[in-house]
Amino acid sequence: MIKSIQLATVTKSKKDFELLIHLLEALGLRKGHGATQGADRWQEFLPLTLRLDAPRLAGPWDDSDLIAVISDPDSAAVIVKKFGIEITEDRSGPEPTEDYRNLRLRFPGGTKVFLLGHRPQIVHPAVEGKLGAKGKRFAIVVSRFNSFITERLLQGTLDGLVRCGANRLRDIVIARVPGAFEIPAAARTLAETKKYDAIICLGCLLRGDTAHYDVIVNEVTRGIGQSAQETGVPHAFGVLTCDTLEQAIDRAGLKMGNKGFEAALAAVEMASLKAAVSQKQIPPARPRSGLRPLGSGKTARSDSPRKKSQSKKRR
Repeated sequence: MIKSIQLATVTKSKKDFELLIHLLEALGLRKGHGATQGADRWQEFLPLTLRLDAPRLAGPWDDSDLIAVISDPDSAAVIVKKFGIEITEDRSGPEPTEDYRNLRLRFPGGTKVFLLGHRPQIVHPAVEGKLGAKGKRFAIVVSRFNSFITERLLQGTLDGLVRCGANRLRDIVIARVPGAFEIPAAARTLAETKKYDAIICLGCLLRGDTAHYDVIVNEVTRGIGQSAQETGVPHAFGVLTCDTLEQAIDRAGLKMGNKGFEAALAAVEMASLKAAVSQKQIPPARPRSGLRPLGSGKTARSDSPRKKSQSKKRR
C-alpha cells in the first residue's frame, strides 16, 4: 500500500523557478528542504492541508503546469500583481459579486499556473435594527435659525418616519428651538422623560467670517453625543455644517439628498436596535458538576456524613 505521496510541478526556466518559489512562499506555504544537483534544483513546500483530486472531465481540461485550489483567491490576486506576473485570465473579476475566482498566470519563461478557489465567506450572527417605526415614539428638535433649510429637513424627517410606519399625529412630537446651540439642551430634556424611543436633531450652520461657526459646531456635536450617551436614548444627528448656502440646499432635498430623511432612518434603526438588544435572551450558565442551582428546591450539595449522623441522633 502507498504510505506517502508527493506532488511536483516542473517550471520551464530558471527565472520561472525562482519566481514560483517566491510566489508560493508569499501565498503562505512553508518552505521545507531544498536541494541542488548539477543544473537541477528542487524546493519542497509544506502546506497546512493538502488533498489530491482525480477528476474526470467531459472535455480537455487545461495545459497548465500547476493547478492549485486555494482558500483566498482575492488575496492571491493582489500578491500576483505585486510580483508582476501576467494574469491572462481572471474569471469572475476582482469585485466580490460571485463566490469563486479563477486566475490563469503566465510566467516570463512560459510556465503556466492556474489558481482557483472560493472566496471566504464570513458568516456571524449579529443583532441589527429594522426600519420599522410602528409602535414607537419619536421627538424631533428643529432650530428656527436658517429655517429656509431646516424646514426642508423637517419635511424629509417626517416623510421618513411615516414611510417606516410611524403615525404622524400620535407617534411624533416636534420641538422648536431658537438655534442650533439650543438643540442639545432640548434633546436632553426630551430624552430624560423616557417617553421617546429616539430623538432627531435638525439644524443648519453656515460658516461665516469669524470663529463663531467652529465654536457652535463643536458644542452642538458634543452636546448631542453626550445627551445620547448619558440618557441611553438614541439621538440622530441631522445638523448640517456647511461652508456655503448652496451646499446646505443640496443636502436639504436636491442632488445630495435630504439629510433629514437620512436622520429619520437612522433614528428608526437605532430605536429598533436598542429594543432588540434589551430583549435578547442570554442563556443561563450551566451549574458545575456536583452542584445544583440554588432555589431549585434541592440543596446545592448532598448532605455530608456528619450532618447525616446528627440527624440520626435527633431521631
